[in-house]
Order: sequence, then structure tokens, then C-alpha cells
Amino acid sequence: MLIEDGFPGQRLRVLPARRVRQALTQPGIAHLVVTDAGYFPTAQAHGKERPAGTPQCVVLVCVLGAGRVRVDGAVHEVKRGQVVVLPPNVPHAYEADQADPWTLWWVHVLGRDLEEFLRQSGMTAAQPVRHLRDVYRPVSLIEEIVGAMEHGDTDASLLAASGAAWHLMAQLCAEQVAGATALPVVDAARDYIVAHPAEPMTVAQLAAMARMSPSHFAAQFRKRVGVSPLRFQTQVRMGRASELLLTTANSVEAIARAVGYDDPFYFSRVFRSVHDVAPTVYRERARD
Repeated sequence: MLIEDGFPGQRLRVLPARRVRQALTQPGIAHLVVTDAGYFPTAQAHGKERPAGTPQCVVLVCVLGAGRVRVDGAVHEVKRGQVVVLPPNVPHAYEADQADPWTLWWVHVLGRDLEEFLRQSGMTAAQPVRHLRDVYRPVSLIEEIVGAMEHGDTDASLLAASGAAWHLMAQLCAEQVAGATALPVVDAARDYIVAHPAEPMTVAQLAAMARMSPSHFAAQFRKRVGVSPLRFQTQVRMGRASELLLTTANSVEAIARAVGYDDPFYFSRVFRSVHDVAPTVYRERARD
């Protein structure tokens, strides 16, 4: 039995139908209106069937795991590092792989610019799945959309979501343009680590998103950045932790969680290895 949502750690926002109708008349927002957006991690038994399609365009970015989509009766396999674009009003269904369920970032959009974006991207009902040369940027943009919608359905929130959606669709079009140059994948991975210090990303997961082997990804990352991916992640986390220690009154336990450590004692050991003192001492010295 397939389920639509309810996965541990998920994020999900749906714009009320009345607000969608209003947004479609508002300057700026009307170009691309995000009606639904979310994040489904390790979505076991996830799936959806729409025999008549949906008025919105559905964009699914698979960052881990696998699944499949059926569009107009044709089945397409979906793997990590791929994007699925389902045009409006086209019958479709999709589901996560049973053995290796996908992790998805996704949005539903509609608006006056949508048709042109779909035409320029070259993604059609016959070819709804494509490999992404840079999976990090679309994921960051969808996360930006979800974050904006989590602040409510104010004009400001919807405008921010619309802008990120416009950028997302433009990114998909850019990948289609002959001779378009994608961002270097290592630079994108580095930026992703900086933007998500609390996310428990392993080298294998980062490499999978980049569609590279872990060893090749690690070697390219070290060559480009100067340190290993995990060392860089630790540097980013400890830099953020020191900032929080100096600028907030948050407990060490709260700061540990904010930078990706469930165990505050382990966090303290790592912090000491980088800054030579315990987090509490670091904070106290700054106040002297």
C-alpha cells in the first residue's frame, strides 16, 4: 500500500486553494506560483497516482535512493541525481523503490511563465526524467522555497517562493542549453556543506548526489578545497559553533544539535580538538 506523506523528518507545505487563486492575480508572484513543496527523506512506500494529472507542474529531485514514474502509460526509472518534471494535466503515477526508497525534494508550480519554461527545458511527458549535472543547486532552491512557505502565506513569503521557483526552472532550462556550463560539482558540494552544517551528510552521500564514486569525489574535493570533505564539514561546523557560543546564550547541547551533533559530549571533544579549549571555556574567555 502506497502512502502520500507522513515520513519521519519530512517537511511539507500546501498553499490553500483560495490563496492560490489570489496569488495568480498578484504582480510578481503570478509568474510562477508554488502551490505545494516539501522534503521526504527515505520515503518508504511513498507513492501517488493521478489518473487525470494535476493542474500544476510537478518537479521531483531524487537525491538518494530510487523510484519510478509512469507517464501516459510509459514507465521511467528514477535514480539519485535525477530530476522528474511532470507537465500539467498529464496522467501520471510515481512510487519509491521498495528496497532503496528515494529521498525527494519536490515542488508543484503553475503560472504564466510555466509553459515557456517547460518548452525551453525540453522536458516533456515523453521524456520526464533527466540527470542533473549539479543536483546541489536545485535542492538548495527547493529548500529555499520550503523555508519561505514555512513562514506562512504572506505576500512576502509567496514572492520569495516564486523567485526561488523561477530560479529553479531557469536552472533546469540552463542544463538543456547546448554548451551551457554547469557549476563545478565540487564547488557546489562545498557550498552545500556550508549551507547545511546540521545535515548528517557522509562522503558516500555527497558523492552519490554528484554522481561520482566516493574515492573520486573525495580526491577531487581535496584537490579543489585543500582538505577532505569530512574535515571541511568539521571546520564549517566548528566555525558555526564558535559563532553561536559568542553571539547567543544557547546551551552547549542546543548548539551541538544546531551544527549536527546529537551527542554534546562528542561535540565538545571535537570542538576542543579544533579550538584547543572546551566550548564553555571558549565562551567564558570571550566574555573576559
